[in-house]
Amino acid sequence: MRRIFYSFLILFALSACSQGENTDEAEKIDSTENEVLSTQDVKVPSIIFTSEKLNSVIDEEEIKGSIKTYLDSHYELDNASYPFQEIIYEGKELNNNELEKFAKITKLTKENDENFSNYILNNSLPKGYQEESERISQYITNYNEILYELDEILSNFTDDVNKGVFPKINIGSIMNKSNVVNGREQKKIEEFLDKKYIKTKAFGREH
Repeated sequence: MRRIFYSFLILFALSACSQGENTDEAEKIDSTENEVLSTQDVKVPSIIFTSEKLNSVIDEEEIKGSIKTYLDSHYELDNASYPFQEIIYEGKELNNNELEKFAKITKLTKENDENFSNYILNNSLPKGYQEESERISQYITNYNEILYELDEILSNFTDDVNKGVFPKINIGSIMNKSNVVNGREQKKIEEFLDKKYIKTKAFGREH
């Protein structure tokens, strides 16, 4: 959530600049961030959620482990993508090696989301797990999609500005996802994780 909020602030600052306003907000926002890991030091995570089960009955122990694997994988992939997104947010370009590594992380992130979504929709989950598993899947998937769209908007914005064009920023698609990715939904997810004693690194929950 913090990263999305930070990205929105950058977008609004850039939008103001594109309309001719004199502002240093983008620089002020950037200066508040802690130094991030170098892209050279980023290791592409090797574990994501996978399952070949179809039309199976999933017991409680398995679904707990599946949720943990999915959320932990999301956490690792999200952290790995951060240094690359920082470069994009700063209006810089990724070199070939960075592009290749970032593409791998993005591919794994999408596979992680798709694999978990297919798993919970095509199998029978224990009582009390279907709705909350779908909530988790929708929240994480929408969170990732928002970051993809922000990356694309910021990258295109920078390209246009370099060409002397100051485009208007349309973030309607991103705003439509805010009814899924927000503090209320995250709180419901964390309450469910606590209730079921599911330990995960996601949401800053170091267990």
